[in-house]
Amino acid sequence: MNKKIEIMAPVGSFEALHAAINAGADSVYFGIEQLNMRARAANNFTTEDLKEIVKICQEKDVKTYLTLNTVMYDHDITLMKTICDTAKEAGLTAVILSDIAALQYARSIGLEVHMSTQTNITNMEAVKFYAQFSDVIVLARELTLKQIESITNQIKEEDIRGPKGELIQIEIFVHGALCVAISGKCYMSLATYNSSANRGVCLQNCRRSYKLIDDETGDELRVENKYIMSPKDLCTIGFIDKLIDAGVSVFKIEGRGRAPEYVDTVVRCYKEAVESYYDNTYTPEKIAVWTTKLESVFNRGFWHGGYYLGKQLGEWSGKYGSHATEEKQYLGRITNYYNQKEVGEFHLETGEITTGDTLLVTGPTTGVVRATVEEIHTDDGTVVKAVKGDIITIKVPTKVRKNDKFFKLIDVAKCQK
Repeated sequence: MNKKIEIMAPVGSFEALHAAINAGADSVYFGIEQLNMRARAANNFTTEDLKEIVKICQEKDVKTYLTLNTVMYDHDITLMKTICDTAKEAGLTAVILSDIAALQYARSIGLEVHMSTQTNITNMEAVKFYAQFSDVIVLARELTLKQIESITNQIKEEDIRGPKGELIQIEIFVHGALCVAISGKCYMSLATYNSSANRGVCLQNCRRSYKLIDDETGDELRVENKYIMSPKDLCTIGFIDKLIDAGVSVFKIEGRGRAPEYVDTVVRCYKEAVESYYDNTYTPEKIAVWTTKLESVFNRGFWHGGYYLGKQLGEWSGKYGSHATEEKQYLGRITNYYNQKEVGEFHLETGEITTGDTLLVTGPTTGVVRATVEEIHTDDGTVVKAVKGDIITIKVPTKVRKNDKFFKLIDVAKCQK
């Protein structure tokens, strides 16, 4: 397989970190403290966590990228420098940024930098300029596939290299949330609630439903979809062959505020898709299977193509929140795991579980584990169903750990009937 295609996973918790690694991510990106674009949405790590994250990833040969990409004010500079110093000391692969002050300081201490999509790089001249400082450039999200390919071709033809002496790599988002604003540079949350998206604290009021009323006449315009500022999520699983052929080097998945099972599912699907491209087994049948899997975790509906295929924006979400076909129901925690027998002991704190159910386990070291409940054992023997208060054992081939949370996955469509 061509190693140039890097699958980059979003990480907002240690559960998501291990889920990403176990799913085959080549790199992870995350934020610490408040100077990142998901300061509110994700359970951000602290500077104390950074060394542990880097250590875990280095042991698995996974690259680590720290997001440091908000608008910064004078009072942020001291914290920015502290974060960069800690990142350098920890052995972080690179920081993703857009602010010139952060760029200048990171470079001054020998820390590798990647240019964030917040930099809004849309043309070759901008690529050449930032190549002085950065080895990887995340292009603006609004470019078409043709525009991206033109940039990657010019990089090769003109031999544009970064500080490490290697050809500039182009990174793009391949899956996840899209913002109606240009590369996420939105001021709606700031204007309405004094909570700035560009400071990582967007309240996402654009995702709500709205009415259109003529101020002069009071007439209300009838719209079929009231979610007129909430685009569907990007999904490129159906044309990753075109993205690879366009010369893209890094596939970035959005979702640092998402649950670990989202990270697990999305990384696995895109990893398999890239591998199948190089194995010449990338088929419509496989794409259909991956799409179904992607639909099972958080999504606002899918825009299959996004701006890359030159489509006009009209893919609105249609409702607030997730369109996921599955949801998880919390049941309890793991009380023990028996390695030799590959059996987990579970304390059912709430709800019930039945043979045939799909079990989901998450933990800060475990990541994500799925298993089908084939048999349930209690002190009284084998049972078909267990209920609140029961201590049960279930075979789980992949190791889980004490205090891990466990859930059962429920088909949303069946629940709504």
